[in-house]
Amino acid sequence: MRGYKIFSGSANINFAKEISKYLSLPLSDAGIKRFSDGEISVQIDESVRGKDVFIIQSTCVPTNDNLMELLILTDALRRSSANSITAIVPYFGYARQDRKANPRVPITAKLVANLIQTSGIDRVATIDLHAGQIQGFFDIPVDNLYGSIVFNDYIKNKHFKNAIIASPDIGGIARARSVAKHLGLDIVIVDKRRERANESEVMNIIGDVKDKEVILVDDIIDTAGTIVKAAEVLKDRGARSVMACCTHPVLSGAAYERIQNSALDELVVTDTIPLKKELPNIKVLSVAPIFAEVIRRVYHNESVNSLFI
Repeated sequence: MRGYKIFSGSANINFAKEISKYLSLPLSDAGIKRFSDGEISVQIDESVRGKDVFIIQSTCVPTNDNLMELLILTDALRRSSANSITAIVPYFGYARQDRKANPRVPITAKLVANLIQTSGIDRVATIDLHAGQIQGFFDIPVDNLYGSIVFNDYIKNKHFKNAIIASPDIGGIARARSVAKHLGLDIVIVDKRRERANESEVMNIIGDVKDKEVILVDDIIDTAGTIVKAAEVLKDRGARSVMACCTHPVLSGAAYERIQNSALDELVVTDTIPLKKELPNIKVLSVAPIFAEVIRRVYHNESVNSLFI
């Protein structure tokens, strides 16, 4: 049997170690260094000839450095005669730039897809892409997993008496509806008006939340402005409690301060991006076992989709 190996970039090494532990397969050796001017240097320290290789690397902050690490690792492995290279990218950076929303702007998600393919990656596995159509930017297989698989179980174990799912904006209705359908709950919608990038103003709640335990569902929390304002308005409308579930905790700028001082009773996130600090009202659920199972199934040519059926 040809065998497979797992390599990790420096974006989220603890996440890679969790996958390694699940698969009972040690991380393979690759030296990743930086020259004084910031250039990245990679040295593969063991043979990968004829092996199926998996690279674990989120393209989170510093996004450009982590993306370049992924590309350079891929090039090194390709030149070392790896049989195939699969990129495990828990957080796909630049995914929010997925369309031409204004004149004379790039579609950066497409550019990143081109870079990944050109580097020699044969397959990509990620979770909760900001826009599902990004899969169509690739001409290689892309597995877009669902963070709801861990959130659903967590919510069930809370044993809420009068729960309802909420979408923090109109664009997230499909995601909220999917979770609500799985849990047998109704949904409400937070209607907001965004004045400029990274700033939002909550305008209205579509639906009744009085005396309800509200569960906000989103894919990315960046500056936390939307979620925090939504929680405040929901509480003002009579919600008994507000919990938010978000796959990717980007948490930039004043996000941690906002969350700490917010009306949110709990923010539940996954470990696709390592947290910069811990807060009492932030709970982290691991999706490393899901990606480990994806690696095992891809290597053995088994169905990935059946994980979510």
